[in-house]
Amino acid sequence: MVRAMADLVDPTRLARIRARARDDAMFLQREAADEVQDRLQMVNRTFTAPAIVTGFPDPWREAFPDALIVPDTDILALEPGAHDLVIHGLSLHWANDPVTQVFQCHQALRPDGMFLGVTYAGQTLNELRAVLAETEIEMKGGLSPRVLPMAEIRDLGHMLQMAGLALPVADAALRRVTYADLFALLHDLRAMGEGNALSARAGHTPRAFFTRAARRYAEAYGDDGRIPATFEMVFLTGWAPHESQQKPLKPGSATARLADALNATEPKLSD
Repeated sequence: MVRAMADLVDPTRLARIRARARDDAMFLQREAADEVQDRLQMVNRTFTAPAIVTGFPDPWREAFPDALIVPDTDILALEPGAHDLVIHGLSLHWANDPVTQVFQCHQALRPDGMFLGVTYAGQTLNELRAVLAETEIEMKGGLSPRVLPMAEIRDLGHMLQMAGLALPVADAALRRVTYADLFALLHDLRAMGEGNALSARAGHTPRAFFTRAARRYAEAYGDDGRIPATFEMVFLTGWAPHESQQKPLKPGSATARLADALNATEPKLSD
C-alpha cells in the first residue's frame, strides 16, 4: 500500500509543471488564502509564529507576509515545536503520503497550536474526469491515468486523527468556473500548475482524442456556449493536543438523562 502511494505522483514532473505556472492563473490559490485568513479571524487567538507549507509560495506570501514558507517536499523543512500555527496551502492533493505530511505539520506545532489545511477533494474536476474516461473507453476500449484521484472529505477528516491532531474538523466549499471549451480548461490547469504529474500518466495522445472529448464535454455539461469545471476545496482544522482542550466525557459518566432534557417520555423496553 505504501509503495503504491509513493508511486502515484512523479515529483520531477510535478516540479516542471509548477515551474511553468503563471501568476495570473493563481486565482484559486488566492481564494484559498483569503478563506484561510477569514477562518483565522474567527479564532480567538493571535498567532506569532506561523508557517505555511505549499507548492505555490507567492499567493500565500502575499496573504501572510510574516509567515515562514516551506515547500511541500516529502520531508518538510519545519523545526519541531517551533510554530503556533501551520497552514498547508492547497497542495496536499499532490502529496504521495498526505498523512505523513500532516503528521510533520503536527510535529512542528507547539502544544495547543493550530493546523489549518486546504486541499482539493473528491468532486474536483468530476466533469473532466468523466468525459475523458468515456472518450477513452469509446476510442481505445480502456482507461489511462489522466486526472489525479482526489480524497473524499470523510477520508480527509480521518487523516487528521491519524496524524494525531485533536478536535479535528473538515468542511467543504464548491467553486464552479466556466470556460469556453475543454481546451481552455486544460490550458488553465497547466497555467495553475495543476497539469498531469501522475507517474503512470498516459503517453502521447492525438489531438483527435481531445477534439472528441471537447465535443462530449459541451454536449453533456455545456450551457450558453460555455462549460463548467468544479473545484471542491476541503478545509481541515486540528490542534496539537493540550491538557486545556475540551475532552469527551467517559462512557457512563452522565448525570442527567436525555429524556429529561427533552421533556419526553422514555418508553420501557419489553423483557
